[in-house]
Amino acid sequence: MTNEKITLESYREIAPKGTVDFIYKLAENLKKKSILHVNSTRSGGGVAEMLHRLMPLFNELEIRARWEVLKGTPLFYKTTKSFHNSLQGAAENITQDMYKEYKLLNEQNAREISLESDVAIIHDPQPAAFIDYKPKTSRWLWRCHIDISSPQRRVWQFLRDFVSRYDGAIFSLPSFAQKLPIPQFLMYPSIDPLSDKNKDLTSDQVNKVLAKYDIPSDRPMILQVSRFDKFKDPVGVIEAYKLVKKYNDCCLVLAGGGATDDPEGIEVLNTIKELASKDKDIFILDLPPDANIEINALQRAATVVLQKSTKEGFGLTVAEAMWKGKPVIGGAVGGITVQIIYGETGFTVNSIEGCAYRIRYLLNNPELSSAMGEKAKDYTRRNFLITRHLSDYLALMATLIEA
Repeated sequence: MTNEKITLESYREIAPKGTVDFIYKLAENLKKKSILHVNSTRSGGGVAEMLHRLMPLFNELEIRARWEVLKGTPLFYKTTKSFHNSLQGAAENITQDMYKEYKLLNEQNAREISLESDVAIIHDPQPAAFIDYKPKTSRWLWRCHIDISSPQRRVWQFLRDFVSRYDGAIFSLPSFAQKLPIPQFLMYPSIDPLSDKNKDLTSDQVNKVLAKYDIPSDRPMILQVSRFDKFKDPVGVIEAYKLVKKYNDCCLVLAGGGATDDPEGIEVLNTIKELASKDKDIFILDLPPDANIEINALQRAATVVLQKSTKEGFGLTVAEAMWKGKPVIGGAVGGITVQIIYGETGFTVNSIEGCAYRIRYLLNNPELSSAMGEKAKDYTRRNFLITRHLSDYLALMATLIEA
């Protein structure tokens, strides 16, 4: 972890001009107010990562911020993973026992956690049923980080009964919004440019990581960083790489890990290990949640970065790579389409063949790739940094408290 203390002032020369002063102004009337965040894991995945970085900034502004994590059972996590898949359109068999486990674990956790706060942000489906235990004086928002534009009806109807009783809902894209009797807000996720995952690294630091995993530094590297999840399409990435390898000498790195609330990750990891077993130029790195310097170095060393998702709530790995001056090739889904400006900061694709074509296009046009990377970093600075995210939360707090 980074040892130096990061304060709001640390971002003054990084964020767009005027951003830090705007945040101070927004926070003036929120001092001594409280905000509670509840999610399902403290490590693994973008939600936990963002909360780790946001909480100290809330407290620096004299806003009393707390982050609570619910505790689950294997059946509970199996259920909520099925919810996740169903909300993204997949067919899942969810039994009555699974629904009962979901309600039971929400009740147990809600009774054990102090829910008193001026504003609470309840993240994703796992703790959505906490609304049954909402203190009367609090204002609560349900924050959905996944793509629910085409959910399975039964699961969404079950969750909608809880969501519709919140004071509002936050989505990452307009297309994710649903018919609800409550206000709905748009909020992009963010990256922290000063975190270990995104801060500047020396060439020696980058080369040290490559050496650690025996990744060659003398050939173009194709990289995808993501959880081992079928919706991230690591199988499609391998197939696209194989098409590219026929014409361009290169290597592929699939770097990621699991999350404590995702029991399917090991199955996906085993599948891609089998697919890659006969190619010495494919490197599959099952990294721990705190391997931030390693991911940073890999993104900086990569020639082409992919995020070939078939479903995606947002996909912060896109913004991470763009911040490092890399054009990104991503699936034309969800939040990826907001981050990638086609032909300017990267390319969106709809097929394995299209992905392979764009990889070769960037490999064969290094000057164009570099120019796109510069545009990508500037676009990320203006839209996807933590300072913008913090100001969004402060504006929402002010709106809710005054309402």
